[in-house]
Amino acid sequence: MLPVSSEGRVLLLLGCDPAVPDVRYWFTIGGAADDGESLAVAGVRELREETGIAVDPSALGEPFGTFEVGFSWNGRAYVNDSTLFAVALEETPVSFDGLDHLESQSIFEARWWTPEELDDDGRAADPRLIDHMRAAIAHVRGGVQ
Repeated sequence: MLPVSSEGRVLLLLGCDPAVPDVRYWFTIGGAADDGESLAVAGVRELREETGIAVDPSALGEPFGTFEVGFSWNGRAYVNDSTLFAVALEETPVSFDGLDHLESQSIFEARWWTPEELDDDGRAADPRLIDHMRAAIAHVRGGVQ
């Protein structure tokens, strides 16, 4: 889930793998779909749980991309098929009140970034994140970057 502001900034989370707490990186909002849950509903639920921001699933429209990513989480290796949704939002304050215990120990900050700012920062969780941000911005702007 990539929330995009009218200024072309994308909301990301700063966190770590609990097994490697000293290595922090920026990543997108998201998680697994529950049984019987559509990907759009899962994305909206994860947005609410991880940021306190509530949107209607109909605000998402169609996904703008998919990709496979391998990663380690809490000492276990995963391969995830990710579906990317974008939603237009104004920059609003974030609340971490909906995080579960493990998430609260591994998510530290939320910030609205331009792709250029994140590229300069150098702490993207995945090298493709900058391109995903640009695609999300274009998607909410109707294909115009």
